[in-house]
Amino acid sequence: MGEIVDSLGMEQPSVSKHLRVLRDVGLVHVRRDGRRMMYRTNAEAIRPLHEWTETFERFWRHQLSRIKERAERKSNPSNDAGPNFIPRRKNDFDGNKN
Repeated sequence: MGEIVDSLGMEQPSVSKHLRVLRDVGLVHVRRDGRRMMYRTNAEAIRPLHEWTETFERFWRHQLSRIKERAERKSNPSNDAGPNFIPRRKNDFDGNKN
């Protein structure tokens, strides 16, 4: 648990609450090792969720690329309308664009 708290930068009670929810729905397994709680993902339970989200991956990847491009342009205002400027288009959700 301590490693999770450190890596997420969250308070321990918040991490505990989230892990308890994940345990209650069967997405993680937990075992006690002395005073420590050891968490392990339940791959079989997560697989259907992974497969479902995979169907949206191409849309997310495209949108995340556009967000990255906009953030980079915003951090360097002198390039606002430079050669890499990509205006918003009607069909931005189409994975075949860009």
